[in-house]
Amino acid sequence: MPYEVVILAAGMGTRLGRPLPKPLTPLLDGRSILRHQVDGLRGELGPAVPITAVVGFQRERVMAAAPDLRFAHNPDYATTNTAKSLLAGLRAAGPGGVLWLNGDVVFDPALLRVAEPLLCAGESFVCVDTASVADEEIKYTLDPAGFIRELSKTVVGGLGEAVGINFVSAADRPVLAGCLADCVDTDYFERGMETGTAAGRLRFRPLDISRWSAVEVDFESDLDRANARLAAGAAVPGPRRVTGPDPVAPDR
Repeated sequence: MPYEVVILAAGMGTRLGRPLPKPLTPLLDGRSILRHQVDGLRGELGPAVPITAVVGFQRERVMAAAPDLRFAHNPDYATTNTAKSLLAGLRAAGPGGVLWLNGDVVFDPALLRVAEPLLCAGESFVCVDTASVADEEIKYTLDPAGFIRELSKTVVGGLGEAVGINFVSAADRPVLAGCLADCVDTDYFERGMETGTAAGRLRFRPLDISRWSAVEVDFESDLDRANARLAAGAAVPGPRRVTGPDPVAPDR
């Protein structure tokens, strides 16, 4: 397989206010967020897709809940943010492109179908929702060629939100890793993407997945929304496969 999957599951999830790692939060259907993600990824990308989870907070508990995954460790999870967790994941993954996602995203696996052409072509992308532009979310703008120019919570005039599911090609991966290494501990991984883009060394295409459900669970209200969409059947893994080639206490 020309790509692997990395799930960022090292954070403390303090905003949700649960005593367990956020990826282990149970959903309405009885599965944890992490298990829902893994089932969806394997249902769409195939059962053999390599998946690495980056762990930190209560890592033994996460590893015990998903013994079928590979693991990388962010030992500084309490003082670093997702830039350093993604860097750990990129270093642990095998060669090729990497599809990565935040460990708190409850998503309809069918959205991976629209990603198939870019995954097979090896083109870096950011999954975006153009139906919502909330102030507290990661927003984006585009350059004249239609690629991501800005990507952060502070973007003004954002065209939509990044949903926390992204892909870096094999060619772009070393550049992204270098940019992440240069990030300060409190940076989100989007900072590494943005600095590489500003330097003209990275290009991420926006991939509009607005027609599918994707909810990042930061607060109890987000969990309620994710469960409501599950109840409506909006995020149930299907049988189809893709074939072919808070700075001090981060939530993810």
